[in-house]
Amino acid sequence: MNSGAPVVSLRNVTRSFIQGGTRIDVLRGVNLEVMSGEIVALLGPSGSGKSTMLQAVGLLEGGFGGEITIAGARADQSDSRARTVLRRNHLGFVYQFHHLLPDFDARENVVLPQLVAGKPRAEAEARAEELLGALGLAQRLDHRPSQLSGGEQQRVAVARALANRPDLVLADEPTGNLDEQTADKVLDQFLALVRGTGSAALIATHNERLAAQMDRVVRLHDGLLEEFRA
Repeated sequence: MNSGAPVVSLRNVTRSFIQGGTRIDVLRGVNLEVMSGEIVALLGPSGSGKSTMLQAVGLLEGGFGGEITIAGARADQSDSRARTVLRRNHLGFVYQFHHLLPDFDARENVVLPQLVAGKPRAEAEARAEELLGALGLAQRLDHRPSQLSGGEQQRVAVARALANRPDLVLADEPTGNLDEQTADKVLDQFLALVRGTGSAALIATHNERLAAQMDRVVRLHDGLLEEFRA
């Protein structure tokens, strides 16, 4: 673990919903720090609030209480524009379902977020080809998502998340839609790439076997985080 400042820090983060007139406290005071280069598994069963917590870290919606610091900036005190800049400059996302753009090929799906961030096209294409090649997709650059297998589509999603060299990658059940053999291979490649780039990662999963491959495991239980020991 890096001894410097954390990439992300959550302090007493809360989130509640009203359902049928009843208040449901999903997060009841979550505290977490993820250091540069650290890969942390967020363990918990379906419905435990893992996705809600990743939405908090990813600055994807409002309604959260507490302090959220991303790369040294207090995101909870930032306006919408500033949060957008924080997401673009410091965060990458991988979801259970790849959410690739269907009308663009694999290379273009990884190039586009780089162009949005202001990178020249030639540099963006070189980065896309580098990442996709590392994920075993060098021969699939010109294929659209419909021409790729589920595992290949998720590899493209991994490359897209890492394209802008984020400080932190957030992954929500990134292999949950794949068979076990494919999931293991994609996760191995994902973790190797993250470690190779020096990014940190917070990966939500309900799979203890997959979580054990990461540097540290925290478990979301009854709206609070605790260090997990197998």
